[in-house]
Amino acid sequence: MKTKEVNFSLSHLFILILVLSSLSIGQAKTVFAYDEHSGQAIEPVMTAPQSEGAKIVSAFEYEPIEFTPPKPERVVLDNGMILYLLEDHELPLFKITAHFRTGAIYEPEERAGLASLVGSVMRRGGTKSRTPEQMNEELEFIAASVETGISRELGSASLSTMKKDIDKGLEVFADVLMNPAFPEDMIRKEKDEILEDIRRENDTPRKIIFREFRKIMYKADHPYSRKIIGYKDTVENITRDDMVVFHKKYFCPNNVIMGISGDFDTQEILEKLNNVFADWEKTEIDFPEVPAVEKKFQRSINYIYKDVNQASVVFGHIAINRLNKDYFPIKIMNFILGGGSFTSRIPSKVRSDEGLAYSAYSGFHTPRDLGFFFASCQTKSESTVKAINFALDEVRKIREEYVGDDELELAKDTYINQFIFKFTSSASIVGQMVGIEYEGLPLDYLDTYVENIEVITKEDIARVAKEYLHPDDIKLLVIGDMEQFDKPLSEFGEVNTVELKSEQE
Repeated sequence: MKTKEVNFSLSHLFILILVLSSLSIGQAKTVFAYDEHSGQAIEPVMTAPQSEGAKIVSAFEYEPIEFTPPKPERVVLDNGMILYLLEDHELPLFKITAHFRTGAIYEPEERAGLASLVGSVMRRGGTKSRTPEQMNEELEFIAASVETGISRELGSASLSTMKKDIDKGLEVFADVLMNPAFPEDMIRKEKDEILEDIRRENDTPRKIIFREFRKIMYKADHPYSRKIIGYKDTVENITRDDMVVFHKKYFCPNNVIMGISGDFDTQEILEKLNNVFADWEKTEIDFPEVPAVEKKFQRSINYIYKDVNQASVVFGHIAINRLNKDYFPIKIMNFILGGGSFTSRIPSKVRSDEGLAYSAYSGFHTPRDLGFFFASCQTKSESTVKAINFALDEVRKIREEYVGDDELELAKDTYINQFIFKFTSSASIVGQMVGIEYEGLPLDYLDTYVENIEVITKEDIARVAKEYLHPDDIKLLVIGDMEQFDKPLSEFGEVNTVELKSEQE
């Protein structure tokens, strides 16, 4: 069948997405297994079956459309700034998203929380020429926003304003990036808020489980094992001088990728950017050496007591990073295993068939170095071990048997059909390119995305399941009251009881 190639304007694209969305109501709500302390969504979990309308539409036969989204222009300024620019004159809006190569992985262990604190106070503390109150008033007057933040492996900043206020918006945005004041009173206020978060972080299993799982997965001296917000003592140890030095080191023009979208003329905006960042000088950055993650598989069974009537479970092992050559077949394999709809194997077995879990899913966390595979569920205390065994059985099964043709096609079709939703606006398009370059992915990643999924076979799924899933070498963490469990956790091996420290000092 001949493919029709269609080039969409952004307005046409928006209409198409609205139509597809209306047909998909009830089909899939995306929920993220979210690691609060890494700032990263790990893997989407589709949580509703296909609607009747979507089923009717999916039965139609039609010629496939080759979707060609608008391509941003890539420009490198003399000061080293990498820009992706995409004009969009549908609405009088202007947006910038920026990624800086920084993060909590580069902070000293004794200053854990430094990066996060810098990212927050950069915006909240005002600049050398603007108090926080003055900045807020300026931005509110033009209905603009400027935001900054730093997570485990990423520093980010954004600007959103109207076309008529581009000059003022750029002025404030550049001031925040280049000249943050870091006032002592705002540092103290932000520290107090962080310390309150630390004080309350053992309140619920949801706040505990992935934090403690990281500590089990990675060595204690590795930054992947630490909390982004830090600990009571380390946060108190951070000084204003620490923050100034950290900012100066990583916030420089040759360490940023910016995505710029909206109602502007490219040549005019390049002139404005050159002017507003004229005093921003290149800096030679000596990135601290981050120890390599050890790829070691060794079973460990871990338990945390919590006086609750249900168990929170996660198990997994070291796996892949984002640049792994098998990323796409692993993505499809995980959809079938537990990262897709209720029809995915783990939620279908543990939640739907057996009625043992309130939620059940699997995923791959894929940072710059080796991340981890995980499967997680919440279940009644009386069915804890049974639920774990059912989930492990599904991991073993996908390694030992070919997946069904229908499972494979559903997984592939889902990701291919969702591809268009990566381009809901000009801002999302440039944001995709900023992320792609930041991650070190090929710049034609989006051009080859659909093809990389279409070519995946059952043999590919079997191969990656055998290579990247190790059900006999899991690290298991269960939070709950073992006195209520259906069987002892020692069924899986020697149990290590993890004590939660008060306020996580």
